[in-house]
Amino acid sequence: MKEIEETVHDIERPEKEENNKSMLEAESTHQLAASLDGLEQILGYKFKDKKLLEEAFTHHSYPNKSFSYERLEYVGDSVLNLIFTKEHFFMYPNLAPGPLTRLRAANVDTEKLARVAIKHGLHQFLRHNMPLLQEQIREFSQAIADYPLHSNGQIEVPKVLADIVESTVGATFIDDNCSTDTVWKVFKNLLEPVIRLETLKMHPVTELYEVCNKRHMKVRFVDMWKECMSFNVFVDGKLAGKGTSASKKEIAHNRAAKDALDNIHATILQLKNQEVDTTENS
Repeated sequence: MKEIEETVHDIERPEKEENNKSMLEAESTHQLAASLDGLEQILGYKFKDKKLLEEAFTHHSYPNKSFSYERLEYVGDSVLNLIFTKEHFFMYPNLAPGPLTRLRAANVDTEKLARVAIKHGLHQFLRHNMPLLQEQIREFSQAIADYPLHSNGQIEVPKVLADIVESTVGATFIDDNCSTDTVWKVFKNLLEPVIRLETLKMHPVTELYEVCNKRHMKVRFVDMWKECMSFNVFVDGKLAGKGTSASKKEIAHNRAAKDALDNIHATILQLKNQEVDTTENS
């Protein structure tokens, strides 16, 4: 009798496992459909081929998938560059290629696009297997509060956030027969605030050299990254600024430049105020 029961259980077990698998697959399919619907609501665009949208939000770390967003990201990167090139060319008919290039770069760089992902909650739909990502996103979300428009390289950015914006652009482009007009219609508002000529800020390192060159002052960066993850900036031999970062050497370098700039501007302002006081008292 016991042997018969064990035989019956052996027959039933694969059936139960198959049923459980089917239930999980059905639940996963339902969740995916809900996620895609949520994304379409954010974008204000209905995909003809929803597989493109699924691909746009699938990281290569996600298990049991033969595709990832990387090809669509590649397409989206090129499309965004083309769109902003076109927009700025007609918006600023007298602007030289140099400023046009800087303006475009500011609007499509990693930090700018990562901000778009956070603002619209796109990161919540990403399918991945990266345990540290949530903490990185939390830190980035807190850091951008200090820089309303752009930090110019002073904070660490989870690249995956920018990637999914580019992959979504790529998916939209492919889905509507490679129409840049449709992409711009969908993403124009999502990309706000767009950085314009009047809000474009110079990179702190570039600005530091420019300010010092005008005043015939020499700038020297001292790399202390290996010792204490920091940079010092000397202007005419005097310490003018410091910058640290536990994550990236480049960020410490940029923060040092910004600190030096702030100190130089404060000194210049102080000297001007002293001149005014001297003039008024004479």
